[in-house]
Amino acid sequence: MRSEIATTGVVATKSTETDVVTAADRAVEKLIRERLSELRPDEPVLGEEEGGAAAEDGLRWVVDPIDGTVNYLYGYPNYAVSIAVQLDGASLAGAVVEPCSGRVWSAAAGQGAELDGRPLRVSDSGRLDLALLGTGFSYLRQRRIRQASLLRELLGEIRDIRRGGAASLELCAVAAGWLDGYYEHGLSRWDWAAGALIAAEAGARLRLPGEGTTDGLGDEAILCASPASPTS
Repeated sequence: MRSEIATTGVVATKSTETDVVTAADRAVEKLIRERLSELRPDEPVLGEEEGGAAAEDGLRWVVDPIDGTVNYLYGYPNYAVSIAVQLDGASLAGAVVEPCSGRVWSAAAGQGAELDGRPLRVSDSGRLDLALLGTGFSYLRQRRIRQASLLRELLGEIRDIRRGGAASLELCAVAAGWLDGYYEHGLSRWDWAAGALIAAEAGARLRLPGEGTTDGLGDEAILCASPASPTS
C-alpha cells in the first residue's frame, strides 16, 4: 500500500524524509477550513499544512488534520483529527476525534473534559516508580539523540514508557487516566492545542512549550501529568 501511495504522488516530506504529509492531510485540512469559513466566517485559522494566522492575539482556530500521519500511512490505527479555538494563545475549546474508533474527546475551558459524553479524570498516581508515561520523538536526528539519552535515564525510575505516535491522543490518554504523565520536546501548537485543554480540564497539571524555561527542560518541552505525580 505504501509503495502505491508513493508512486501516485500523494505522499510528500517536510522537515526530513521520515516526516511525511499525505494527500489526506491536505484534503482534511481543506475540508475543515471550508466548514469553519461557513460556520465562523472571517475567523483566522492556523493549520499544520496550510499555515496562516501566526499572531496569537485575538481569536484563532488551530487545526491538525491528521495527528499521527506516519501511523495513518502505515495503517496503524492510532491517529486523530485535532481542532481547538484559542483566545490570545489560550485554548477555549477543543476536540480530538479518532477516525478508527469513532471516539470523540472534547473540552471547554472551565467546563470539564469528556470522552463520548462521559466525564474524564486523571489518575491519582503519586509514585514515580509506578508511573506509566507517554512520550514521542522528533524527526530531527540531533533532537532524537538527546531524547533517547533522556529516555535512557528515565526508564530506570518509572514503571514503563509508551509511545503512541500522536501527541493529541497521548494528552487525551492522560486525561482518561490511561497514562500517569506525558512529555515531549519540539511539538507545534496544533499538536497540543486541543489535547492539552482536554487533559487540563480532566485535572492534569500542564507545562506548555514556552513556559517554565527555568526548570531545565528547555523552552520547547511539554509536560502533562497527574497533579499527585512527582513527574509534575
